[in-house]
Amino acid sequence: MLASYFVVNGVKAIRHPDEFVADAQPLADKVIPLVNSTLPEAARGYLPEDTVGLVKCNGFLQVVGGLSLATGIGRRLGAGVLAVSMVPHVLTANPLKAKGVERSVVGSQLGKNVALLGGVLLAAQDTEGKPNLAWRVRTQRQLLGKEAAKRKAELQRDAIATTADAGKRARKTVRKARRSVESVLS
Repeated sequence: MLASYFVVNGVKAIRHPDEFVADAQPLADKVIPLVNSTLPEAARGYLPEDTVGLVKCNGFLQVVGGLSLATGIGRRLGAGVLAVSMVPHVLTANPLKAKGVERSVVGSQLGKNVALLGGVLLAAQDTEGKPNLAWRVRTQRQLLGKEAAKRKAELQRDAIATTADAGKRARKTVRKARRSVESVLS
């Protein structure tokens, strides 16, 4: 259900980007020059150059992320993509700039955007009851450490026992040698 909002909104942004351009223009005016000055020349060709392109790109991210979240294929990555695509929506909904009735509309829009952002952030963290890779690696390392410590203790006990046995055999051999020498000398 969460994914359906993003798929529908993303398709709408791709098909009719003009509806979103007015809201996205202030953010695009700040972001596009910053990105163009930061990225190398080869990478700039792949990014949108105007607000319409930025809106379409964001819509595409929402469609891909929404489909990923809905199908479960790359679900956590898709939810992360959706979270990134929601950041511009949260940043552009500023109720302090609006006046009167428009302020409540923009405020509710901001609330909805923050709630959607929170929902996809939760979805990005959800492991469906299965531990994530970092937990599995950490647990495996702890188990291997315990197993190595146990094996080390066993080897130390065996080494001590072997040393003690070798000492007993050496003493027996020395006693036998003394008896042999004493019997030869007597």
